[in-house]
Amino acid sequence: MMQKLLGLPVLASEEGRGVDDLIIYVHLLMIVLFVGWLGYFLYTLWRFRRERQARADHHGVRSHASSYIEFTVAGIEAALLIFVAVPLWARAADKFPDAKDSTLVQVVAQQFNWNFRLPGHDQTFGKQDMRFVAETNIFGVDPADAAGKDDIQLLNELHVSVDKPVIAYISSKDVIHSFKIPAMRLTQDAIPGMRIPIHFKPTQEGRYRIYCAQLCGNGHAAMAQGLLVVESPAAYEKWLATKSVGTVSYE
Repeated sequence: MMQKLLGLPVLASEEGRGVDDLIIYVHLLMIVLFVGWLGYFLYTLWRFRRERQARADHHGVRSHASSYIEFTVAGIEAALLIFVAVPLWARAADKFPDAKDSTLVQVVAQQFNWNFRLPGHDQTFGKQDMRFVAETNIFGVDPADAAGKDDIQLLNELHVSVDKPVIAYISSKDVIHSFKIPAMRLTQDAIPGMRIPIHFKPTQEGRYRIYCAQLCGNGHAAMAQGLLVVESPAAYEKWLATKSVGTVSYE
């Protein structure tokens, strides 16, 4: 109900529920703060009206209560950050699914496309070397490595199976990009020279837009052509079979 009231996009991942809950809690807190501060503002207008005290008091407030309140609020915020926010984030960020039970994918952003690499049925990525990087081999897969024979390289369209965890390794070929899938409640910067792992579990079949959430150049808007296709296990295996033909190819 609250998701509809706030106009949030469709939710299609297991982890996204916690993100939506946090957004709702923050909005509720903002409402409470708005009502509280509005009430305090109206009170000060009444309490310090001119008719009540026509002559100004040049000494002002003599109590240190405001300072004590400020220190108390700062202490509460620090406690929430240290003992609640950081542990919750660490648990969410470090609790990765088992790789053997997940769909593995490498994501390399570039101006202005998304490159995806899947390991095929052997669940093992072929060796990589910068010497082999080319227009049709963005990831520099070693052609002599047997593990890379069934690797799949895709452009702008990634297929995964529903209800199966996905572990993605995010990087960039040129400038800083940001891998964002609103339906999965997922955002991760793509930084050159770094391979950052993320994970999510799609729970609803469909086609979901992939965006770049970082201004990356004049063609930045073209990054929105990326698509995440979530399919049934049978449909995914059928699609995978059409791609695992012993060669690396682009769609």
